[in-house]
Amino acid sequence: MATEFIKVNPQIEKHIALIELNRPKELNALSRELMLEIRDTLRVLDEDDNVRVIILTGGEKVFAAGADIKQMATATAIDMLNIDQFSTWDQIKKTKKPIIAAVSGFALGGGCELAMTCDMIIASETARFGQPEIKIGTMPGAGGTQRLTRAIGKVRAMEMVLTGKFISAEEALQAGLINRIVPVEVLRDETLKLAREIAKLSPVSVKLAKESVNNTFNSTLDEGLVFERKNFYLTFASEDQKEGMKAFVEKRVAEFKGR
Repeated sequence: MATEFIKVNPQIEKHIALIELNRPKELNALSRELMLEIRDTLRVLDEDDNVRVIILTGGEKVFAAGADIKQMATATAIDMLNIDQFSTWDQIKKTKKPIIAAVSGFALGGGCELAMTCDMIIASETARFGQPEIKIGTMPGAGGTQRLTRAIGKVRAMEMVLTGKFISAEEALQAGLINRIVPVEVLRDETLKLAREIAKLSPVSVKLAKESVNNTFNSTLDEGLVFERKNFYLTFASEDQKEGMKAFVEKRVAEFKGR
């Protein structure tokens, strides 16, 4: 898998893949080229039966300090429309397998939006989240006003978006933006620990459960319940469901195959 702006390990551990942003001099600024590499890599990993969970990280120093402003500074509205850069972000949303963001240091602007597009976020004590686009005469465009509001509520999101202020890892945890905070030196290990918990479970059920949770944001409660029930019934067409319940009755560890 040839990449220039990210590092990819499709099997950092059994059934777990790792994508690491790799533009350290630019603080992992999200250029169009980098986002295309993430998009293409996720497509490959999503189709790989050996991969059950994907970790996305920027390393120990910085997750991503934002979009690559140099690429946008002189662009016109029509340029941005024609580039359609946000279409590359849609692949993250479409990825069926769980994606865990491991965030250390700045996750700002597009970096915060990238983390929020993932399914879970483990943050180090040094993590800082923010949508500072307002300070350079624009606003979030990759879901910042939408996902942040859903995650932490209207008034908190409004303050962050309209002032560009950053919040600490502790504030993000209290607001419900992240799952947990860990020391920076164990960030990867703790993220892998969560990934292992998910990877040992039925891949079929995990995909359907993720789909059902995500559907919450696009439907009413009644519509969501109907969707959830259909996916619940669908699990009973899988070998994993038969194996899981049989193992429970037999008081042994289930061996899930993803079928």
